Amino acid sequence: MTTKISWNQYNRMPHDTFYWRGIDGTDILTHFITTPVDGKTDEWAEEWFYTYNGTLSPETVQGIYDGYQDKRLNQEFLLSYGHGDGGGGVTREMLENRRRLDQIPGLPQVKTGKAKAFFERLHQTVERNKSLISRWDGELYLEYHRGTYTSQAFVKKMNRKAEIALRELEILYTCLAASKEDEYPKEPLFETWETVLRNQFHDIIPGSSIKEVYQDHRAEFAVVTQTIQQLFEQLDGPASQKYTVINTAGWSRNELVELPLLQEGRFIDSQGKELPAYFDGKKQSVLVANVPRMSQVVIEYQPIAGNKDIKPLAVFTEGAIETNRLRILWETSGNLISIFDKKLGREMLEGKGNVFQLFEDKPLNYDAWDIDSFYQEKATVLQADQIRLHSNNALYASVVFEYTFGNSQIHQEMRVYAHTQRIDFLTNVSWHERQQLLKVNFDAAIRSTEAVFDIQYGNVKRATHANTSWQLAQFETVGHQWADLSEKYCGISLLNDCKYGYAVKENQLSLTLLKGAIYPDPLADDGDHEFTYSFYAHEHDAIDGGTMEEAWSLNSPLTIINGEHSWLLPLQIDCETSVIIDTIKQAETGKGWILRLHDHTGGTREVTLQLPHSFWQETDLMEIPLNNEQWKDKVSFTLSPFEIKTFHFELR
Repeated sequence: MTTKISWNQYNRMPHDTFYWRGIDGTDILTHFITTPVDGKTDEWAEEWFYTYNGTLSPETVQGIYDGYQDKRLNQEFLLSYGHGDGGGGVTREMLENRRRLDQIPGLPQVKTGKAKAFFERLHQTVERNKSLISRWDGELYLEYHRGTYTSQAFVKKMNRKAEIALRELEILYTCLAASKEDEYPKEPLFETWETVLRNQFHDIIPGSSIKEVYQDHRAEFAVVTQTIQQLFEQLDGPASQKYTVINTAGWSRNELVELPLLQEGRFIDSQGKELPAYFDGKKQSVLVANVPRMSQVVIEYQPIAGNKDIKPLAVFTEGAIETNRLRILWETSGNLISIFDKKLGREMLEGKGNVFQLFEDKPLNYDAWDIDSFYQEKATVLQADQIRLHSNNALYASVVFEYTFGNSQIHQEMRVYAHTQRIDFLTNVSWHERQQLLKVNFDAAIRSTEAVFDIQYGNVKRATHANTSWQLAQFETVGHQWADLSEKYCGISLLNDCKYGYAVKENQLSLTLLKGAIYPDPLADDGDHEFTYSFYAHEHDAIDGGTMEEAWSLNSPLTIINGEHSWLLPLQIDCETSVIIDTIKQAETGKGWILRLHDHTGGTREVTLQLPHSFWQETDLMEIPLNNEQWKDKVSFTLSPFEIKTFHFELR
């Protein structure tokens, strides 16, 4: 149930009671409240603008009936009244009005009741009239409050970092407790999750709260960060020259890891083979290859005096960098003018790339909440003050771009790698602009009428054109770790480690980086920001081209633990493609363990989980068994498109 979809700026949803079908094919009965705003005659969407802060008057009682679009299906409506948003609830006057309105001829009857009872009756009504109910398949896009994807960047960054870290900790401590019967840190994990989830409350995570809320948020997340750090430190063994590299993902990984070592040396794997490594004076970067899914490898550090010969990865010329994978050109303004992918054998830009755009951002109504379509009318393209070579070693090469604008500065390192096609843009912004919007844009050499966006437990497709008013309204949309434009044989993904606002129209891939709202927090986002976004050209589409795996590497690097450890559960995942393991944790009952996974491909696959001496049972998301069926040592099942599966298992 909601009213907010009625706040759409351009389009009215065609039904108020209907089945909403999700990306996994699940249908959920959905109901929109149609209570008009009492006395409101000048609202920009007055024909369908409804409220959850209803009053009891003849206008609202008649209005909820007149506005409701599915009277053939249902003739009982929910009027939520009272002073909401912390305003005190129902008053005596409202209760008296209800009694009198119920007796006025010509108005719908007005009865007091509970929402739960209303929805129970609504379910029964729908069951009796199944032929009359409609279905909406796919996204319910709110054509409003698009600024909430970006406002209060620190809140969004810390939420993502905390969720990823807690997932990793739950898996590691589950493995430790299950294999060695050590104590599972249920209390600190629960308390930390509780703080993270509390700060997802409206209006905190949307970025639309007052200043004091975000002062509290920083204080609470200082504790979250400290607890997470302490839990990771407790996993470390005694100081050693050996390190355990752990991969909790559902696919094999080849990645750089960083170790804070203060002297030069070399690294070898368990077979004594030297690993590619580079020491920059502060830390060691090591390329660890072929770490199997849900497994670990051990690497060993060996101090070596003297500098090793370093074969540089890239060749630099004026305005260009070239490796065996990529050739990148830029102009003096800092804008990229070419990204030629040697593996694909084609140019990936049709225009310019990594263009910083600064827009005037003065929405009509709610500053932190909104981005209005006319923001595009006033734009400035930033010009680089300085461009210089930064690094060039066997593992990566990078160029630094520096910008100054208004009262703000950007320091950015563009980094290319030996082991991946991904181009990372490691960005530091000192941001002091008000009512300005900072975006970065790439003109992709891709022709596609739809783009794909990462969301929770899957992805969605959206049009890149504006043929209809529905598509026109989606000038700013939400995505999690990536968005992608693909043709039949190749595509381009724009990845990020803490951003959510995308604008993908025609061949333009644009990511919203920062917003400078002045209400309700006059200093929202003022200060220093650190984030990374990435340009990733790939074969095939986003799924077959490895976009999700690259985004995972950016957001959740391989975990490094001091010492040699082997307590990761010997869980074997048999599946032809990658599988996302969402969690492995202690069951809420305290007895046994929970494993949850989902499909991200949009395809049907066969999966087998094997673990010696284990007993498995499928449950729902609340960890309640679906039936009495159990499996010993392994469980095989079909994973449908975007399906979430949860299993309870015990080791005996």
